[in-house]
Amino acid sequence: MDHLEKARRVISLEIEELTRLLERVDGSFIAAVEMLKATVSEGAKILIVGVGKSGNIGSKLAATLNSTGAPATVLHCQDAIHGDLGLVNAGDSVIALSYSGETAELLALLPHLKRRQIRLIAITGKPGSTLGKASDCVIDIHVNREACPLNLAPTSSTTNTLVIGDALAMVLLEARGFTKEHFAELHPGGSLGRALLLRASDIMRRGNDFVTVSPDLPVMNVISKMTSARAGAVIVVESSGVLAGIFTQGDFARAFQSGKPDIGAQPVGDYMTRNPIAVHEDKLVGEVLRILEESRIDDLVVVNEARIPLGMIDTQDLTRLQIV
Repeated sequence: MDHLEKARRVISLEIEELTRLLERVDGSFIAAVEMLKATVSEGAKILIVGVGKSGNIGSKLAATLNSTGAPATVLHCQDAIHGDLGLVNAGDSVIALSYSGETAELLALLPHLKRRQIRLIAITGKPGSTLGKASDCVIDIHVNREACPLNLAPTSSTTNTLVIGDALAMVLLEARGFTKEHFAELHPGGSLGRALLLRASDIMRRGNDFVTVSPDLPVMNVISKMTSARAGAVIVVESSGVLAGIFTQGDFARAFQSGKPDIGAQPVGDYMTRNPIAVHEDKLVGEVLRILEESRIDDLVVVNEARIPLGMIDTQDLTRLQIV
């Protein structure tokens, strides 16, 4: 059997165990979600406990819960009995991960956790274990065999643990009414956060990078201003300052190629695009991106309530601003 066949065998075995897990998800899962929802709504926190590979999975689960607005932390068994029990308060939920349900370090911690009036959720392959019997809710993730060819290394079992943890976090997210806007608030440094939190006025070109001209200015003068600003377009405004149109490098090239070599001496108002697409300065960047994509334009005018141009969004800036 070659390496690819062996890899496919491992993946197939884990898929089989996940399929069995899917068929076993029952009321215990619902109870766990309700416990976690109550914990978060009461302002308490979720503690994840596990040893070895289970502890590694627990760290990932805690990170997922935190990123979706459910305060969570990893509680290391050894550290807990040497002072970190101070993290545990009445009303907290503890998710204990142990496939055997008999992990010595975790069992040693159980009495101290129970005395603090916590909600205890066990994710284990042995519901009848000591951990299972001590828990308020037990989620069974047992497997028929590990994907390890020796049937020893935790593989299928850790995958089941990871997936059930993801399922808990995602169902809890929906149960709490957590939205993409909430997600963005917790991820302000990511492109999603910027798209959902920033507004058009935050990313538009302004000052020397933004050019407005009158309709009667000759095209050659307009091109000079456009070049100085390193912009692909200029905004044309009426004498009142209200938006009249937009003139782009593409407009110039198309007019020149259509047999109008004297375009440079003509007023820009004759070649501008009238009533161009514009967005209000308070429009969220996510909506701006949708407009740019649907309209297939490279430059978008930003205006105020009176349709007076305040700036321009150039698609070339979006990558630099880490918006896309």
